[in-house]
Amino acid sequence: EYRKELQDLQKRGFQRVKVDGKLYEIGEVPALNKKLKHDIEVVVDRIVVRDGVQTRLADSFETALGLADGIAIAESADKPDQRTIFSAKFACPVSGFTIDEIEPRLFSFNNPFGACPTCDGLGSKMYFDAALVVPDDNLTLREGALAPWSKSAQPSPYYMQTLEGLAKHYKFSLNSKWKELPAKVRQAILNGSGEDIVPIAYDDGMRSYTIKKPFEGVIPNLQRRWRETESDWIREELERYQSATACEACGGHRLKPEALAVKIGGKHVGEVCELSIADTRQWFLDLDKKLNAKQRDIAARILKEINERLGFLVNVGLNYLTLARASGTLSGGESQRIRLASQIGSGLTGVLYVLDEPSIGLHQRDNAKLLDTLVYLRDIGNTVLVVEHDEEAIRTADYVIDMGPAAGVHGGEVIAEGTPAQIIASKKSITGQYLAGTKFVAVPAKRRQRTPNKTVRVVNARANNLKGVTAEFPLGLLTCVTGVSGGGKSTLTIETLFKAVSRKLNGSREIPGAHDRIEGLEWLDKIIDIDQSPIGRTPRSNPATYTGAFGPIRDWFAGLPEAKTRGYAAGRFSFNVKGGRCEACQGDGLIKIEMHFLPDVYVQCDVCKGKRYNRETLDIHYRDKSIADVLDMTVDDGADFFKAVPSIREKLQTLQQVGLGYIKIGQSATTLSGGEAQRVKLSKELSKRATGRTLYILDEPTTGLHFEDVRKLLEVLHALVDSGNTVIVIEHNLEVIKTADWIIDMGPEGGDGGGKIVAEGTPEQVAKVAESHTGRYLKEYLKPAAQRTAQPAKSKSRRDAAA
Repeated sequence: EYRKELQDLQKRGFQRVKVDGKLYEIGEVPALNKKLKHDIEVVVDRIVVRDGVQTRLADSFETALGLADGIAIAESADKPDQRTIFSAKFACPVSGFTIDEIEPRLFSFNNPFGACPTCDGLGSKMYFDAALVVPDDNLTLREGALAPWSKSAQPSPYYMQTLEGLAKHYKFSLNSKWKELPAKVRQAILNGSGEDIVPIAYDDGMRSYTIKKPFEGVIPNLQRRWRETESDWIREELERYQSATACEACGGHRLKPEALAVKIGGKHVGEVCELSIADTRQWFLDLDKKLNAKQRDIAARILKEINERLGFLVNVGLNYLTLARASGTLSGGESQRIRLASQIGSGLTGVLYVLDEPSIGLHQRDNAKLLDTLVYLRDIGNTVLVVEHDEEAIRTADYVIDMGPAAGVHGGEVIAEGTPAQIIASKKSITGQYLAGTKFVAVPAKRRQRTPNKTVRVVNARANNLKGVTAEFPLGLLTCVTGVSGGGKSTLTIETLFKAVSRKLNGSREIPGAHDRIEGLEWLDKIIDIDQSPIGRTPRSNPATYTGAFGPIRDWFAGLPEAKTRGYAAGRFSFNVKGGRCEACQGDGLIKIEMHFLPDVYVQCDVCKGKRYNRETLDIHYRDKSIADVLDMTVDDGADFFKAVPSIREKLQTLQQVGLGYIKIGQSATTLSGGEAQRVKLSKELSKRATGRTLYILDEPTTGLHFEDVRKLLEVLHALVDSGNTVIVIEHNLEVIKTADWIIDMGPEGGDGGGKIVAEGTPEQVAKVAESHTGRYLKEYLKPAAQRTAQPAKSKSRRDAAA
């Protein structure tokens, strides 16, 4: 009833208050209803407006602001409706919403001062997703439509009895497909029965009983278990059914409401960061024109810095990215080009820059921009060292060092060095032969023809920047998905096609991008995404174990007379189990030394000297070689060593086919590059018996590959297609694109300017489409090598000066 507050005001000398708009003497305020909210305003002073009241007015205002947390009201005594509300803070007088002093940290989601308090600046929160709880709506409840309740081959009787009780109460059949159940029933099963009492009979083998209470619901049950459990394993298991969604409080912008309330040109910082870099740059340029003279003076230096930095990002071909893009979703090439842009912005000179394949993921159209940027870094007084396979980059260089002659143990020599012209003139250089056109990837004399109606069709794909794309992928062909960076290639092929088909055929729990449906799945029995992720994350993983070659090798050693005499089985020759391995390092060959404040250090085992096995196991020899010696062989040497053993030789030959004859059979997976890991996976697929109904998807398999390696890779891909399979490759490399049977070209630009199919058809058909950036560059590559226009070498003046 606010009696205490009113008495306190009276003691402090205030005489009048307005309660709910009516003026009272403080001692005459009627009893207030505790159940209602009331507006109580203290009359601090009544002033006649005339000269000389300034000091009294200021003092009264200060008193009023102190009473009401920074809010004061000026009201006309003659016309009470004429009220002016004053605030000593950046505050809304209605809701009380206020902003502290505006400073840079307010706009940082990495700072607690600016981060959204609901999601802690993450921009998203996890929730239990009905699509993951019921991954296949064609299953019945009895067949296990509810994934969390049917993980094992024998579901819990408790869950089945619960479902039977629900079926009896809501009058539905457990043998009906999930999608055929009434919406009310699906809602009750997933989210609970509300206040509806559901009797459920249970029998635990000892006694029978019936529970009558509202049904909790599968999703609330998962939420409660996730919240209450102290087991990391259970929490991790439950998280399989969670998806990320944008935070409701900040709309995914990661910032607190105070930061998002600050707008310039009608946009808050979150909206500006969600524009593509090209659009953001244009927005700031347009903003400069809208400022008045005073605002332009204030903003001039800031806008200059912003526009320069955005310009650097555009110049390295990243105009399609958004400033809000999560770093974990960037490719290696994109991350490298962002770091490059930051270095250009620093304006340093006298620096040695080392770049490892900066052209990764870059379309030919944007390649020139990247090379211009590198030339600019050189021209302002730096040295730029680039490890690169790109033809245009090699021709642009002032000086080239060509390593070889082959890979791995067969390389390590300088084959040629000098200007690009000197490399081309060198007969020992394979790189020079490809630049000269004496060696080349040939355009197929005849392309495979697509079979009418034998396609996988993605209907109305609209994830990310896709504009309702309907795409047909012909089966039994090598299809290239091409287009400028950010045009929508990966969204269509990986995020939509692969994830949707994998969900249907492989039971994957991944959520595909938004689309209507996938047609033509009856032609496929499996889908495989061969990416560049590691084949293993520990030194124990190696090409032999991954491809399955190690099994026959162990069996072979176990079958030797000496091994049989000693009673050694195949497990004796495994470094993953006790018995034959060195127990000092537990078969790693290395011992991990944990360092405080530094990365762990691996040192060679003192006992086995890195051989992984104990002395007794190493006593077993085949042709004077122990199992450790075999693992230390290159794939080429191993294939020759086991040429009389087909089961081993064939596995190793598949590694040779993909150009990995130089790696060691037991080489640690952690030392393989992304391109090598991808080719190991390819070799594993080659060693399998072809069903002719497999769809393979590869994302830029030429990353890190020389011209000669690209030629070998194409032989492997075409071999997969010749076996009746379908191969879809996301690629920028024109040597691969020109050998494809079919092309789907996405674009025309990156980001919001893309997301459409610009052209589709054979390479010859795409090359004729004027709107296709890929087609424009492809046209030259379809000519015979001798007729191709040599790309002019750039920066001759600098090169001549160096000479």
